[in-house]
Amino acid sequence: MFRVQHIEYLPGLAALPFLGLLFYALLKWKKKTAARIGDPILVKQLIKNFSSPLFFIKVVLAFLAFILIIIGAANLQKPGAMENVNRQGVDVMMVLDVSKSMLARDIKPSRLERAKQLLIRLMDRLENDRIGLVLFAGRAYLQMPLTTDHGAAMMYIRNASPDVVPTQGTVIGEALKMANTSFNSKERKYKAIVLISDGEDHDPEALNVAKNLAANGVMINTIGVGSPDGSPIVDPVTNELKKDEQGQTVISKLNEAELQQLADAGNGRYIRMDNLDDVLITMTQQLDSIEKKSLSDAEFIDYKSYFQWFLGLALVLLLVEFFLPERRNSYRLQA
Repeated sequence: MFRVQHIEYLPGLAALPFLGLLFYALLKWKKKTAARIGDPILVKQLIKNFSSPLFFIKVVLAFLAFILIIIGAANLQKPGAMENVNRQGVDVMMVLDVSKSMLARDIKPSRLERAKQLLIRLMDRLENDRIGLVLFAGRAYLQMPLTTDHGAAMMYIRNASPDVVPTQGTVIGEALKMANTSFNSKERKYKAIVLISDGEDHDPEALNVAKNLAANGVMINTIGVGSPDGSPIVDPVTNELKKDEQGQTVISKLNEAELQQLADAGNGRYIRMDNLDDVLITMTQQLDSIEKKSLSDAEFIDYKSYFQWFLGLALVLLLVEFFLPERRNSYRLQA
């Protein structure tokens, strides 16, 4: 199965319609220029050696080269041989709140973006651990089960948004249950959950779930994102402030009390995200305190990259486009 290493370059293909419009504008300009001359016989004489088919072929070659360059930059890859990798580590489920309250900007650029930055940097420090991801708002979804493929996990985290979970709310209890399904139920240690949320909506079920998971050897650590004073929520579509049924601006506040209770019940630690580096150090130390186990997992140790083929073909097409004339061969015209 192929994968795209740098998916962030693929949106560059959206420029194709714009390039098409430029080509259409160029054709209209040529027609207007010919019309300004006024004399059809003179115009025909001036452009008698111009080949519309050759011009069109040059444009098509340039478009194809552009597409190949974008695909080459994204780097299509195919996994090579697999082998079992033995390592000492733990199983860590990342549980990320993607409700709309996480769009509040009391932490720049937003609560959600800062949480995503933390998780990505945290994974860099958990290279020997298996990572999984649960996203939740009004419902919880298992985005990725436990895996050693941290690259895939980072891709899912970067794409996390409220659009992934259409039902709004904050069902922390359901999210914790969902995370627990990825763990080995026969083990009573080596397991941890890192929950990142503003804890805005009180979930009465969450505390009981946390206690049950702790009894089965799951450490629950919580990270609070936001400020106790709160912040309005800006709708990313309309760029307007969210209002309640009475027309009052909604202020989203960090609920530290609930997140602290969950961490206490889960034998873990609660950290408020004031400084990202401090949170990163503290959470890494907390996870390192968990007893490690020998993890044996089939992992792709090498990926074959194919970017050079796409870029090489793009270069060939550009060279052909450069040397391909727009004028007809004069020898053939005389023949």
